[in-house]
Amino acid sequence: MSDHIASSEASSSRLSPARLSSSRPSPASTFDASPFDSVPTFADVEPGDGQRWTTWPAITPSERGPRPWPAWIVTSAGALDTELGILKTGKEADVFLLERAVPDDPAQRTLLAAKRYRDSDHSSFHRSGVYTEGRSTRNTRDTRALAKKSEHGRAVAAAQWSFAEFDALCRMWELGAPVPYPVQVNGTELLMEFVGDAHGVAAPRLAAVRSDRAELADLYDQIVDLMRIFAAAGFAHGDLSAYNLLVHEGRVRVIDLPQIVDIIANPQGLDLLHRDCVNICDWFTRRHVERDAEALFAEMLAVSYT
Repeated sequence: MSDHIASSEASSSRLSPARLSSSRPSPASTFDASPFDSVPTFADVEPGDGQRWTTWPAITPSERGPRPWPAWIVTSAGALDTELGILKTGKEADVFLLERAVPDDPAQRTLLAAKRYRDSDHSSFHRSGVYTEGRSTRNTRDTRALAKKSEHGRAVAAAQWSFAEFDALCRMWELGAPVPYPVQVNGTELLMEFVGDAHGVAAPRLAAVRSDRAELADLYDQIVDLMRIFAAAGFAHGDLSAYNLLVHEGRVRVIDLPQIVDIIANPQGLDLLHRDCVNICDWFTRRHVERDAEALFAEMLAVSYT
C-alpha cells in the first residue's frame, strides 16, 4: 500500500462492558478460540454523523479480499467507518474517502476508497453491453429481472458492476498486477486500498503528471508490464487511458476495472485491446515519447496466445 495505503449487528454494538465481562469464559474454561480469525471486540461509542459500524463482519468470506490479508486491514468488529469526502465522480459510480478505525486505538486505522455504483436510473454509463458480452448471470431470477429492466433488475445491474470489479481486482492482485488491494464488496459498494498519502491526498492520475521524457518512458514501460499481466491471463482492461492510471511515488497503479474483458469470450475483446494500445501510445506520443500502437498490440496478442 502507500503510506497505509451494512454495519456490524446493532444488538452487538449495544452490549455493555458489564454484559461482555459476564459473558467471558472463566479461566478454567476449555473453550479454544484459535480456529477463529479474531474474537470480536466492541467499542464503547455510538456512530456519529457520517459514521457507521464497520461492514466487515456483516459480509460473507467470499466478499472479502484475497488472503493473506495485508497487515493494514482492520478486521475488528469494534471499528467505525467515517466518511471523509468525495474523491471522484464518474459516469456509473462515485468514489469516496473512508476511514476505518477502532476508537482510541491508533494502530487500527486505515484509509479506504469506497466506490459506490449507481443504478441505471442515476447513471450515465451507456456502453455496458460492449463489455458484458460473454459474461453470464447464474441466478435465473436475476437474469429475467435484467431482461425486463425492472427495479430489481436495475439493482442487480448496479451490483453486477461492483462484483465484476471486485473479482477483477482480486484476480489481478493475485497475478501481481499493480492494482489497489480489494478489501471487500457489499452490494453496490466496493472498498479498496486508498492510493495516496496518510493525510488523504490521492495519488494523481497519469494525465496530471508533469515529468521529463526519461520519467515518462519509465512510466510507459510500467504500463506495458501491467498490460502483459492482463494479456497473459486472457484479458484487456477495455478502457485504459491516462485517466485511470495513478502514479504514486514513481509507480503506476491501474484502476477502474469493472469493464475488464475476456479477449476471446467477448466478441469485441480484440477491438478493446487494440483501443487500449492506441489510447496509451497516442498519449505518450503527444508528449514526445513516440510509441507504436500497432507494435504494442502485436506484442499483447503474442502474450495472450502464449
